[in-house]
Amino acid sequence: MSKWPVVKLGELCRMEKGISPILKTQPGDYPLVVTAEFRRTANNWQIEGSAVCIPLVSSTGHGDAALHRVHYQEGKFALSNLLVALLPKDPKSCFTKYIYHLLMVRKDKLLVPLMRGSANVALKIQDIANVEIPLPPLTEQRHIVARIEELAAQIQEARVLRRQTVEEAAALINAQISVLFEGANCWKSVQDAVLPEKGTVRSGPFGSQLLHEEFTTSGIAAIGTRDVHTDHFKLKSGWFISAEKFQTLKRYQVFPGDILCTIVGASIGRFCVVPDNIPLAFTTKHIQALTLNSIKAEPRFVSLMLNFHRRCRESLFSQVEGSAQPSLNAGKILRTLLPLPPLPEQRRIVAELNALQAEVDALKRLQAESAAELDALLPAVLDRAFRGEL
Repeated sequence: MSKWPVVKLGELCRMEKGISPILKTQPGDYPLVVTAEFRRTANNWQIEGSAVCIPLVSSTGHGDAALHRVHYQEGKFALSNLLVALLPKDPKSCFTKYIYHLLMVRKDKLLVPLMRGSANVALKIQDIANVEIPLPPLTEQRHIVARIEELAAQIQEARVLRRQTVEEAAALINAQISVLFEGANCWKSVQDAVLPEKGTVRSGPFGSQLLHEEFTTSGIAAIGTRDVHTDHFKLKSGWFISAEKFQTLKRYQVFPGDILCTIVGASIGRFCVVPDNIPLAFTTKHIQALTLNSIKAEPRFVSLMLNFHRRCRESLFSQVEGSAQPSLNAGKILRTLLPLPPLPEQRRIVAELNALQAEVDALKRLQAESAAELDALLPAVLDRAFRGEL
């Protein structure tokens, strides 16, 4: 355990409250430190030097005590009137970045418990001044900061490399789709792939203004636009009805293997296949469902084509109507052209892409696990550093 002396922030630093109102300050050549992570600009400066800037108000509001971040700033800068700057009185005994990193790590322990208020939760400058921190010799402070910043840079580099790997893997999927589809030249309309019976292209009874009294917290799912993603399905809408109510809506039912398409708004033109684990569901009217002819078409092949093939997308979007609220209808979807090779060839293409997608998914899982480990690494290192164990 550290043998360092404990010193109050008010003894180490002078405290200067910000004077710049965020919305009324004229932009200019100087950084304006605000409560958010980014910087605004100001046409004048208030403080010169290196400082730790602490928000005096809760980061979340709504009566909650929370502090997402403190800031480090140097040079000439302006400070919002919602923050206070801590400037070391004696740079020969106190390194500003040491205070910054320590308060970032321990803000939830040292600062958040001091926040008071019911509606407007805030910190008092005097309370901050009374906060005690361990203060090692200046050389040790600089050593701690150097190690922290070195490790932080390495962790950030590792995050970037992992993110690039996943992005390159996703690009590989799209490139492979293009290669596999190059030989598919037997162009037909979507109509040639769906069953001929009436009603195989359908949408549901409810729009965006759902009748909430019709819905329950569990039961049979109503699939909405939030559930349909590009080539994958995830039930997120949380709209359900009872089994009794479903009997009156069975004509809107969708089945595993149906292709769903978003037909309204910003998400227009997304296609995915209803998975096998959704045996009972119906759609809202902003989704259209296509039941395919199993002799002619493999559902995921058609979904891939409609999502990713350039000529298919051009054919589809040439038929979109409206600008403020773009929309498609069943007839236009059915007229969309797509290459439709023999069924065995469709299945071969889908199997190859499924195998490649499985590898990409495994890579994403590994990346997520690595990211979680990296997120936990720096706080652990910082905690050791400020206990004098680095």
